[in-house]
Parts: sequence; structure tokens; C-alpha cells
Amino acid sequence: MANIVIYPIIIKRTDSDDYRYFVEIPDVDGFTEGNTIEEALEMARSYIGEMAIDNLDTGESLPPSNESLPTVKDPNSLVTLIDIDIDDYIRKHDNRLVKKTLTIPSRLNELAKEHNINFSRVLVDALQKKLS
Repeated sequence: MANIVIYPIIIKRTDSDDYRYFVEIPDVDGFTEGNTIEEALEMARSYIGEMAIDNLDTGESLPPSNESLPTVKDPNSLVTLIDIDIDDYIRKHDNRLVKKTLTIPSRLNELAKEHNINFSRVLVDALQKKLS
């Protein structure tokens, strides 16, 4: 079963040269931005997803879903809902390090040490190549 959360967001068009849309995510006290509406929505999802990853270390949880849209008086603001599958986001973006134990032939171990080969880097590179 998917772990999907839904929060209201407020998107406001800006006059900034750096980004065209400012995004507020009130339920998580978050702010982000984007140059297009699509990018602003994706950045809001990323903000929430990264918060979920950070919470893995602290044991905190995200606020429960909230489908109530806040009222805003600014005519340049758009209020909508954003959803994100937290488990899927974590699976795709969690880069926390995990210690693994592996067994290799002694002669390869000695050769790799002689050549200053980083075992972790080789394993990561090989796994990324194999999985792509």
C-alpha cells in the first residue's frame, strides 16, 4: 500500500529574475520556488520528500495529510493540493550510506590495495551500471 500524503500549497507569481513562482507549504512550514508551475509543483514534492528522508534519522513523522485549502486574499496566488508517495520518493532519493560486508578473493584484495582502489566506490559504480 502506498504511503501518499496530500498538503495544500500556495503558489505565487513573482517578479524575481531568479524564479517566477514562489511556493509555500504551510503544513510543513516549507518554502521553495520554480520557474514554471510544473517545476514549482515538483520542487514542492521534493521539499516534502527530503523532509521525510531527514525524518528517517530523527524518528519524526510528517504531519497527517490535509486536504483543506487555505483562503488567500492575494489575486496573484494559486491555492492547490500537492500529493507525494513518500515510500516511492525515499526509494528513489535516499542516499544515506549503508555499511555492507562482502567477501572477495585475497589476491584481488591485495591488488586493489596496491592500486589504492576504493572498494565502496567500485561497488557503487558497478551497482549503478548494473541497475541502469
